[in-house]
Parts: sequence; C-alpha cells; structure tokens
Amino acid sequence: MRRRSRKLVGAFVMLGFVIVYALVAMALAQSRLLQDASKLMQGIGYAMLGIAWILPIMPLIKWMEGGGE
Repeated sequence: MRRRSRKLVGAFVMLGFVIVYALVAMALAQSRLLQDASKLMQGIGYAMLGIAWILPIMPLIKWMEGGGE
C-alpha cells in the first residue's frame, strides 16, 4: 500500500478509535470508581484517561509513516 493510502486509512481508523475511546473514557470518568475517590485520585485518574489513548495509537502512526513495511 502506498504511503498516501496508508495515511488515509490510518486517519479514518484513528478517528474511529478516538471517538470510541472518548465514550469509554467519559463512562469511566462518571463511574463510581472515580466519583467516590479523593480529589488527588480523581486528578490522577483523569490524567491517565487523558493520555492513555496514545499507547494504542503509536503502532498505527508508525504504520502510517511506512514503518510497518
């Protein structure tokens, strides 16, 4: 697959993943686990939810740039 095609496919996959991840993160943020926690634990939980999407996306970005050949 050409690099341009990989970027197009990757962009759509990334968009779908981020939408699903945002919905899951919102559900977790509203769960009892975070709502009943202390303010410090809530802050840590929200920070983790905010950056946790990066780890599964990194292989996709490498593939989009041609690293998966």
